[in-house]
Amino acid sequence: SFQGITVNGPLARTVADAALLLDAASGNHARDPHRPPALRIYEAADRDPGRLRIALSLRPPFTALPARLDPEIRARVTELAQRLSALGHAVEEADPPYGQIGLTFVPRATAGIAEWAREAPDPALLDPRTRSAARLGRMLGGPPLKAARRAEAVLHRRIGRFFTSYDVVLAPTTATPPPRIGALLGLGPLATDRAIIAACPYAWPWNVLGWPGVGVPAGFVRGGLPVGAQLLGPAHSEPLLVSLAAQLEAELRWHERRPPQRSVTRSPVV
Repeated sequence: SFQGITVNGPLARTVADAALLLDAASGNHARDPHRPPALRIYEAADRDPGRLRIALSLRPPFTALPARLDPEIRARVTELAQRLSALGHAVEEADPPYGQIGLTFVPRATAGIAEWAREAPDPALLDPRTRSAARLGRMLGGPPLKAARRAEAVLHRRIGRFFTSYDVVLAPTTATPPPRIGALLGLGPLATDRAIIAACPYAWPWNVLGWPGVGVPAGFVRGGLPVGAQLLGPAHSEPLLVSLAAQLEAELRWHERRPPQRSVTRSPVV
């Protein structure tokens, strides 16, 4: 959906569980623009990934609005890179040649919102920001959308060349710690876009590319808030990413950690 930039994916406590769920959910739909061959992912969780060339990418891709990586998140992701190096991988800082990839994201995202907005029984039920994005999507749903879809093959070739030098990209998942609940309530469309881009400038290029990624825990920052990192690869690299994520899991044992339980005092019922 959303012109090929969204996909369902598993969320699980362990890498093996996520891989098993991905296997169960895999397959192609009759209307899918891309129909990759079926992959068996689960077995990859037990395989050694071998010695990999890993690019640590900390610079956010180009966006029309500024984004800055929080120093604590930079430190946690860099520590993860150091752990990967200690496991025998060759890790160095390098950024994929994203270029102006953001110009292809906006037409596809907003056109997708316009398509979904048409399904609403009453447009008045939609958030004003959704209605604003849908209006933009209707404006960009013609030639700009077609150009954005044609650019996908060009981007695959250009960024694909990066993977002749590296096997995997390690990048932050977000640029900021998790926002407080309700932080985006009441913001206008532009302020919402600014907040979203400031928090999440790293993940969406892989949505545009349609290539796989695995999110892994990267530790905690101030206030005990969790942050994550991404292991990103080219087309059909799911087994390799799962093998690498499982190796990290065995090293860091993040799946054994649970948040502390808090006692709740309840008022008596009268």
